[in-house]
Parts: sequence; structure tokens; C-alpha cells
Amino acid sequence: MERTIGTVARGVRTPIVKEGDDVISIVVDSIINAVQQEKLLLKDRDIVGVTESLIARAQGNFATTEAIKEDVSRKFPGDIAIVFPILSRNRFSVLLKGFAETGKKIHLILNYPSDEVGNHLISLDQLDASKVNPYTDMLDEAQFRNLFGSNTVHRFTGIDYVEMYKSISPNISVYFANDPCMALKVCKDVIVADIHYRDRTKRLLKEAGAGIVYGLDDILTEPINGSGYNPDFGLLGSNLASDSEVKLFPRDGNHYVMEIQNRLIEKLNVKIEVLIYGDGAFKDPVGKIWELAAPVVSPAFTPGLVGTPHELKIKYIADTELKGLSSEEATKAMRKKIYAKDSDELNEKESLGTTPRQITDLLGSLCDLVSGSGDKGTPVVLIQGYFDNYASE
Repeated sequence: MERTIGTVARGVRTPIVKEGDDVISIVVDSIINAVQQEKLLLKDRDIVGVTESLIARAQGNFATTEAIKEDVSRKFPGDIAIVFPILSRNRFSVLLKGFAETGKKIHLILNYPSDEVGNHLISLDQLDASKVNPYTDMLDEAQFRNLFGSNTVHRFTGIDYVEMYKSISPNISVYFANDPCMALKVCKDVIVADIHYRDRTKRLLKEAGAGIVYGLDDILTEPINGSGYNPDFGLLGSNLASDSEVKLFPRDGNHYVMEIQNRLIEKLNVKIEVLIYGDGAFKDPVGKIWELAAPVVSPAFTPGLVGTPHELKIKYIADTELKGLSSEEATKAMRKKIYAKDSDELNEKESLGTTPRQITDLLGSLCDLVSGSGDKGTPVVLIQGYFDNYASE
């Protein structure tokens, strides 16, 4: 029978998860309850997404500014330059507070006109009018204010991040640059705080003669006095939990996704693929903000989600090969091509535009949009029909 519905994603409500809860059972039971209540029919290769915060909270994977201070103090004997943090109250302000509690002088170097993920301090028009070269010119705060004034309020949050970061400690001085090696003008020891280009930033600093170089991903990679930690990402992916505590990215993600999959097989006799997701990877067209402030979209997923989509571009084929056919003939021909695609090499034009990204990045972005980060109360997402196509029955 011909299918009339393609991919469907549903947010699944769960109880409020607290530290120490059996989050695997909570996720599995919530899926089963949703399936029974909504009379859903699950199939092999349906997908369950679980937000990273649910796992991390159940793990108790939290760290205080005291733990951050302790680890940074062990790694840095003197003053510190911090290069390229994003502008975020939730993602960076508590980390900066922990760094400042060391009592060391902090030289904070911000990207301009915007941070790595698109939060703007100034507009591109302002930058153009200033005649400053953002690739070569490092500005101190007085120079920056003289050029651009004091109105650096974020258009969406209403926060002046320069003032907010400075208010954390009198030991913080702010500079503006886009070449990380400019940091060495004020301090030889550096914390690399950017996310997606951190390996390059570390390399450039070391090649330029920096002293001690660590990234956010190198801090709290092991517990400090019983704190939370993440051996792979350290402080990257952390998020505000309170004024003096952050929730870290979850650990041991593979254990959770495999156990959830195994229990769903046991209870429902279907092989559901499972991923843990954080931020989606998409860009807001109005604010120009790239959503992905975590190091990866999905830190863990079952093996069935490895790879990129293998798809035909229907609209291209419809406008070329099938152009002279009737609707019925074109439909039959299109389905025939889809049936054959797994054994055929897709030509470049036929596959062009089918979003050549990792399946987990696409699915994690979908999950993030469905679950939201507010009060929907759906930290689990059930996706059905994702691997179906126009020929599926």
C-alpha cells in the first residue's frame, strides 16, 4: 500500500529527571507509555533522541567554580590570556567566574565583529565604517569604545557581554582580536576558549611561541575533589546550572544509547536507533547566529546512525529525465530509480543538494528543534520514517 506520510518527529514527555535517577528506565518507559497512549506502531530503524542534559543531570555531572578554579590553578602558575570565548551567559560566564577566582590576572580576548557562532558585538556596517582590519588589528577596550561607542548590547538578549564579563572580577581586562597569536602581546600562557576551531587555535599559538596552552576541552577532564568531569570534552559543552555551578556534557554516552536500544528490543521487539543530542547545527537567518555552541551535535549514537544520507534529488530528476512523462509515469519511473539506487553509483547531479552532512548532525538538529530548550517538557524525541523514501510502502 502506498505511504502517504513521510518523516514524523514527536516530542515525548518524561518526568523531571534528578541526579541519581535511572534515566535509562525513564526514557524507555516514557517511549512505551507514549506508544501505548498514542497507539503508535514502531518499526525497525525508528529513532529515539535523548537530550544530553537529561543524561548529564542523572549522572550528577556538575562542577562548581571552586573545582574549575582548582584545576586552572594547577595548570597555570601565573596570569592567563583567554582567547575567543563565545558571548553567552549560559555557556561561558560561570567558567569565567571560576577562572577569575584563581586570583590571577585575566586577559580576555574577544572576537569582533562577532564571536565564533555569530553573536555580534558590532555590525558589519560599523566595522566597515571604522576602517579597522579585523584580521590584523588588536584593540584594547578604550580603542574599541572610541571606535564603536558603548552600545554593544546583544540584539536578542539585551546583554552587554563586555560589561557583564568585566563585572565578574576587577582582574579581567578585555581586548578584541581575531588572530589568536595577538594574545601573546599581553600574556604567554593561554586558555583556548573557541569551540570548533580550537585545534587550529592551539597549533597557531604553540607555533608562535606560547608558553602553556590548554583548551576548555583540557580542563576538568578528570574529577577535582569529587566534581563532575568529561574525559573527552572537559568544559566544552557545559551549561549554566546555577550562579556558581555548570552542568557538563554527559560521559559514557555509548553505554546509554546501547542500553536504551537493547531494552527497547527486549520490550517491544523492534530495533530502534538511539542518539544523544545537544545543540542543533543550523543558523538563524535573522540574527545570523549559528546554533551549535556545543562541541558536537551528538556525542553518542548507535551504529545504525553512522554515515551520510544516500539519496536522489527528486526535483532535479523530475525537471530533467522525467520532464516529458505524465504524473503517473513519472511516479513509477522515480520509484524504479530509488529501488535501484543502492546498487548504482549516484551521479553528481542526481545527488546534488541532498544535504551531505552526517546523519547524526541532521537528526540531532531535528531533535533540538522539536524538543526546544524552554518549557515543552519533551527531552526525548521519537522520529519515525526518517529512513523511508518515495518508494517505501
